[in-house]
Amino acid sequence: MTESIRRIGLSLGADLCWPVYYEDIVSELDLALDVGGETVRFDIERVTIEPFDLTQPVRYDLVMDRLSPWYPTTREWIKKAVVMDGLYVLNNPFTFQSMQKHTSYVAMMRLGLPVPKTWMLPPRDYEEGPDLGITLDSYARMFDLRDIGEKVGYPAFLKPYDGGAWVGVSRIDSYENLQAAYDSSGTRVMHLQEAVEPFDLFVRALGVGPQVNSMRYDPGAPIHDRYKVDFEFLDADEWQRMEDVALIINGFFGWDFNSCEALRRNGILHPIDFANANPDSQVTSLHYHIPWLVKALIRWSLFCATTKRPMRIATDWEPYFEIADSGGSETERIKDMAAIARAGFDHLEFASFCDTYLGELDEVAWTYFGEDRAKAAVRHKVGAVFPAHEVDQFTEHFWGLLAFWRTTERDRLDALA
Repeated sequence: MTESIRRIGLSLGADLCWPVYYEDIVSELDLALDVGGETVRFDIERVTIEPFDLTQPVRYDLVMDRLSPWYPTTREWIKKAVVMDGLYVLNNPFTFQSMQKHTSYVAMMRLGLPVPKTWMLPPRDYEEGPDLGITLDSYARMFDLRDIGEKVGYPAFLKPYDGGAWVGVSRIDSYENLQAAYDSSGTRVMHLQEAVEPFDLFVRALGVGPQVNSMRYDPGAPIHDRYKVDFEFLDADEWQRMEDVALIINGFFGWDFNSCEALRRNGILHPIDFANANPDSQVTSLHYHIPWLVKALIRWSLFCATTKRPMRIATDWEPYFEIADSGGSETERIKDMAAIARAGFDHLEFASFCDTYLGELDEVAWTYFGEDRAKAAVRHKVGAVFPAHEVDQFTEHFWGLLAFWRTTERDRLDALA
């Protein structure tokens, strides 16, 4: 039987913990998969940054990309590799670059999801250019910000149309708040979005391929305590709804790795932010939940690399639009659109692959997250984001949460045995 290597590249920025976990666990698995007449092994490398010839072949079968959203050289190398070399990338660099939060709101409104009322505002200030004056004099119209605020309603949020990480976000409770926040927004193009209040639950769902994990989230807590360790905050229908919505968004835009935020008001889950295709992946934020993420990335990346899953550069939105316009109930439409997304992620083939080849992953990960090398990675990340006098305290804090994960994971695995 022919032996072949699938090379997986990790394109990283300040990621100091999950790549270590990923590399260590894949190494510990030491996989040699008999697939389609060949024995497949895996080689994991970290992608370097350097000049490149546009015709130079790439050495990777798959790249997990955490850098290109903010680093242009890597972004353009990845786009070149997708177009010229057929590289599979998490995430699609073309839709990730072009489909900002604005497009995601419009698209999900089009599909009938209960996205809050949202207005786009022209920038308060402009960078001078040779054509700016005549363009604004000819076509820009004065507008009444007070009137727009009343149409959206208070409270609301003023935020960049393409933003992330809560940068430039202002809570707006009155016209005076709105005027002050808009006046200080500079050259940013802003959204004014209705606040979903009062809400009784904030959920963030993390999706990797066809896998989804919904977590209770508290945006007002310190960053290390926003993801809560909670197990019964949604009923069965709500769990399914969050999974379906996350898959619809990811399938629609061709994103393998993304998060979706939703607020529950009067029993309805309203998606509010779901173009996060470079989501939280650090132990200092995910803590208890990071083993799920690492295992999900391992499963999906190995499946895609092994099967040589083709990169889908173009998106196909028409099937979703057809369902949205079908006249069925919202529940039926969500179910049918989620089925398209699952099929797009080859969910049946993926499940079979995991059952056949990755049966040891859960036990290997459970053991690994109790070892000193896993704790060393925790300390490394903590040391990068916390002051020196808090490193010991927060290393033990996050390690304790991972220990609790091992307790609950042991219970889960024993129940399945």
